[in-house]
Amino acid sequence: MTKKVSRKYQATRVEPGKEKIPVSSLVSERYPKVASIVIHLTYHQKASDPVLMIRTVNFFPSSPAIFNLVCMIKDCVDGGLNFKSIIAKMIKKHKKSGSGKIVCSREKDSHAPDHGTIFYEINIAYGRKSN
Repeated sequence: MTKKVSRKYQATRVEPGKEKIPVSSLVSERYPKVASIVIHLTYHQKASDPVLMIRTVNFFPSSPAIFNLVCMIKDCVDGGLNFKSIIAKMIKKHKKSGSGKIVCSREKDSHAPDHGTIFYEINIAYGRKSN
């Protein structure tokens, strides 16, 4: 016999790993003039075929202003890519794009798997009127 679970109960359940995410304001609340933020990530590995994965993450005014992304490298547990300070500096200077390299927080740990290199490009569109 299967147990019937209500939709209300399912809505209160938290996905594994999501319970660590703090309550945050929305992008529109923290950065009222921002229309969108797009982060393009390219994961490179030390191998004959260096590009491991290309990933794009979009943030809209209605998105939570949490810019700490989960690391997508296989076997990386509790790793993350923190873009909070990078995005804050870009918005403060009203920059529309920026790029560089970022290190997974787990890569600093001596027991972490070999992450290779993660390159990012951030594009910010402005245009929303502040309230």
